[in-house]
Amino acid sequence: MPVEYKDYYKVLGVPRAASDDEIKKAFRKLAREYHPDVARDKKGAEEKFKEINEAYEVLGQADNRKKYDSLGSQWQNGGGFESPPEWQQTGRTRRNGTQEFNFHFGGTGFSDFFEEIFGRRRGGSPGGAASDSAESFEDPSATPGRDVTGDILVTLQEVLNGSVRTVSYRGVNPNTGLPEQRRFKVRVPPGVREGQSIRIPGKGEEGSDGGHSGDLYLKVRYAAHPDFQAEGADLRYELELAPWEAVLGTVVTVPSLHGNVSVRIAPGTHNGQRLRVAGKGLPTGQTGEYGDLFITVVIETPQQVNEEERRLWEQLAKKSRFNPRS
Repeated sequence: MPVEYKDYYKVLGVPRAASDDEIKKAFRKLAREYHPDVARDKKGAEEKFKEINEAYEVLGQADNRKKYDSLGSQWQNGGGFESPPEWQQTGRTRRNGTQEFNFHFGGTGFSDFFEEIFGRRRGGSPGGAASDSAESFEDPSATPGRDVTGDILVTLQEVLNGSVRTVSYRGVNPNTGLPEQRRFKVRVPPGVREGQSIRIPGKGEEGSDGGHSGDLYLKVRYAAHPDFQAEGADLRYELELAPWEAVLGTVVTVPSLHGNVSVRIAPGTHNGQRLRVAGKGLPTGQTGEYGDLFITVVIETPQQVNEEERRLWEQLAKKSRFNPRS
């Protein structure tokens, strides 16, 4: 089924020849602007934030970007986009003569276009791993519904606090052969890990001839955050410092998912040094326990200086006894 093509370069506002660093900077700038926690128009910002995240999910990863770029100009020919045949999964005939179909999800944070290329909108084995005991109580001619797998984009704030999401998917009813849409609530538990699957029993493909429905498995993907990177329950943050701040020491305000925190920078702090703020990470899975926030110092030097600043730097160079090569 044709879907709307997504120009991810246009979403991030970068040229197709943009470097990895340019793409990363563009994402961070837009993500900070449209992050639902800071935007005034929460609903509009949430949709824009998802779009920005999806674009970065593709362009920010070399393999995904290469696959996306390989589409070439075929999308410009008019009409909706359909993935090349070699990208599509082969349908298999069920016992009742119907075909398996891909599923188009809604509410998972990814567009149909992304799912068409990178998603896992498919049926699994009939009835899933727990199907044998259930199948024994059914008519032998019944065909159990297949499990359905997909992805769900989860923000770090949802990982911190948990959430309830409304999810839907479009598929084909194996009993009628007609398209159908199913809609239901999905609980995202606090502390859910990237790569973990959330199971929703009985929300997979419907069974035919009295067979039980399969389950839905949504694999968690963390939405990219403009400030933090998650590693298990820990978060990592890059703190940019001016050279004089690192030399003289200072106190800076650093963001965290729990609110801003004050961090003391000791005199003589060096580039790459790591600081730890305990308990400001994600839930560990143990009640009331959290990972840590690790801060990596990045010392930024001025790219341009005026004449007065140059004289001061030259004066410092003459008076300073520091020599990194000695």
